[in-house]
Amino acid sequence: MTTYVRSNAWNNGGTFNNTDLLWYAKGVAAMMAKPLDDRNSWWFFAAIHAEYLPGTPNAQPGFPGWQAIPPAPAVPVTPLPSQADMDTYWDQCQHQSWYFAPWHRGYLIALEEQIRQAVVALGGPATWALPYWNYLGPDNQYEIPPAFTQATLPDGTANPLLVTARYGPQNNGDIYIPIPPVSGKCMNNTIYTGSNSATPRPGFGGPKTGFSHSGNVSGNLESNPHNQVHVDVGGNAPDGSLYGLMSDPGIAALDPIFYLHHANIDRMWAQWNAKGNANPDTSDWLLGPAGSGGRPFVVPLPGGTPWTYAPKDVEDLGKLDYTYDDLTTATQAVASDALAVRLQKLGAPAMTAQTPKSGTPRSSASDAGKDTAVASELVGTHDGALQIKTSGARAQVRIAPDVGAKLTNSLKSASLESPPDRTYLQLENVQGARDAQKLQVYLNEHLAGTVALFGLRRASMGDQAHGGSGLTFELDITGVIDSLFVENALEADTLDVKILPTNPVNPDAPITVGRVSVYREQHQ
Repeated sequence: MTTYVRSNAWNNGGTFNNTDLLWYAKGVAAMMAKPLDDRNSWWFFAAIHAEYLPGTPNAQPGFPGWQAIPPAPAVPVTPLPSQADMDTYWDQCQHQSWYFAPWHRGYLIALEEQIRQAVVALGGPATWALPYWNYLGPDNQYEIPPAFTQATLPDGTANPLLVTARYGPQNNGDIYIPIPPVSGKCMNNTIYTGSNSATPRPGFGGPKTGFSHSGNVSGNLESNPHNQVHVDVGGNAPDGSLYGLMSDPGIAALDPIFYLHHANIDRMWAQWNAKGNANPDTSDWLLGPAGSGGRPFVVPLPGGTPWTYAPKDVEDLGKLDYTYDDLTTATQAVASDALAVRLQKLGAPAMTAQTPKSGTPRSSASDAGKDTAVASELVGTHDGALQIKTSGARAQVRIAPDVGAKLTNSLKSASLESPPDRTYLQLENVQGARDAQKLQVYLNEHLAGTVALFGLRRASMGDQAHGGSGLTFELDITGVIDSLFVENALEADTLDVKILPTNPVNPDAPITVGRVSVYREQHQ
């Protein structure tokens, strides 16, 4: 059995001298030549992720309706496939869910097989595999590989990897990933779902859900780098009239860079597992939503044959006959190391990080592999909606005296035996019509974090699965709260929250936040 090896897109300078990219381009062109209603076409595959096609419930009269996307590519909107095919295959992407990583892995495998079939038919290698874009890699790998920016292939034909609606983080067509705020910090997590001393909630892989096409809270891998990269690549047109394909789940998979981005996200999940971290072992994750009567995950293979899969079918790379050329990562900090750093900052008694026994993965030391948190408790809120304007918005979070005292006391009495609280800031029920935006959140003038609004539009649409409730963003503000404690700045009865957009806010596409809240979470 052949083992397919996915390699770095930046090999040979990220140009078409990298034959993985050259054959990818030719395979994409072959898929683009097929009609929309062909299960093996580029367009059909993009709609599996999500779509805004005329004649479907997601139809939009203008952009991002598929009929309004500026070429290239020239996106077809007819003929629609049968209703049975649309119901079976389209609008499946799993976001804000613990199914995020496994659903996208199966989706990538199916796309890869379509491209490989086209590559072989064109005389290419039968061992071709999808390359990945390691924007967190060394040197200039944060830039999009040059093969995606050239007008033509080496033979002079149009380059199908070139996309008009791809604007970048500065909205000027320069496509790169700003590091920071994009990071691989999630790779220090030690549990898939939940929280512990090394892992802020909702965990590396995301919160427990059923079938989740939009809404809820993103897992740490999905939040950063996944969402951040989508918005940075897509960006906004210079005149603000529209935004890039990668910025919105309903059009993202039309951009060929989408699949290289997701190959890197998939590689990060594989790296995380290779470090000894475990996936969920319960039937509700292993069997997917179909295990409890929900919608199954199903994608077409070459020839249109359906493949129905669940997380249990895709969690082991070895059983899938593919791997990556590099699964190494930096040494992972164990939970006790993270706690030691906090205790030192808080002025608690000195401690030595526990050393795991020989042969034991570092991620299994202390509480590394366990969800050790107890129920969270609301510290305070700013009730009432905020409208985010280009100039930003501000909120005063009123602290409940009794709960605030618990938080402060946990920091004062912190020790190895009594770990200090972890704290979170939530932006709840965030709604809007444009995903190509990031929000920088400050707490008492300390940068608490940056959130990308990828998926906001779909989660805000009233006819979607979450009834237009929008998204909730959760920021781990433990480090900021620790700093405020050390600075003796936690005694006030309010916390000042400032929210600044990274791009101008279009008045025709307002962004609102339903509530700002702060929670404490005690660990055993």
